[in-house]
Amino acid sequence: MQNADSISLNKYISDTGFCSRREADNYINQGRVTINERPAILGNRVSDTDVVEVDGEPIKKKIKTVYIACNKPVGVTCTTDRKDPDNIVDYLRHPQRIFPVGRLDKDSDGLIFLTNDGNIVNKILRAGNNHEKEYIVVVDQPITKEFIDKMGNGVPILNTITQKCKVVQEGKSAFRITLIQGLNRQIRRMCLALNYKVVHLKRVRVMNVHLGNLPSGHWRYLTPEEIGLINKMVADSSHTEEASKPKPKPAPVKAIVQQEETAAPAAKKATTGRKESVRPVPPKRVTSYKDFRVKGVKKKKG
Repeated sequence: MQNADSISLNKYISDTGFCSRREADNYINQGRVTINERPAILGNRVSDTDVVEVDGEPIKKKIKTVYIACNKPVGVTCTTDRKDPDNIVDYLRHPQRIFPVGRLDKDSDGLIFLTNDGNIVNKILRAGNNHEKEYIVVVDQPITKEFIDKMGNGVPILNTITQKCKVVQEGKSAFRITLIQGLNRQIRRMCLALNYKVVHLKRVRVMNVHLGNLPSGHWRYLTPEEIGLINKMVADSSHTEEASKPKPKPAPVKAIVQQEETAAPAAKKATTGRKESVRPVPPKRVTSYKDFRVKGVKKKKG
């Protein structure tokens, strides 16, 4: 008989702050999770009386929920994989186990959330939740009205057409764009499809949280007001497996594929010989949002 107080195994793992539900499913599929010393499978349910272990180590309930806003520098990778020498977890060196909410390209900088709250991660990332992300982008040539119009009305990339979005010119070669999609390297691909190359891309807002004057390489805790509003914004967001299934894509268009294949060699040629970014200096911790003062970042020894 199933315990009325039991919850799904992936939610149990997520609630401890160990990882997100999706990552928990991966651990389970890999045979790295046990319940009371027996191998776990997807769909298992557990209660507080069960002993859940990952890689032979019991996972404990989190002591405190952490929500962080970080101004990620270029060169840092938004991954928890410690094999990547530039992973964001080692870069921040936070005492609690945290993981990034979504991704921000290694060659882009700006706002990224990190947390140990797997539930909110899933709600924010679920497809169709329409949470805004705002970017400032600099390209390699002067912007035209035609470019702004095309970027805002949809650009053919990855065998689909991007959703309409808000695009505003910010300067001769810069623009501000607000997306609710999260296609792989979406802005860079959109620009490339229109024969522009991104020179600098910075994310300045995620949902209700703005980057503000937070210096590159620094982080701060989200305020209770910011966290409260985020929870309200995701309150009606889907958090089931059905919501995570991708929506049907339009049929591939041959001309779109040809356009990307033509543009790709030119982009590759333009980046040939470019040196890799130097690993940034570890960030200085800001412990209080109420008394937020930025101090100089000390260089890591060795």
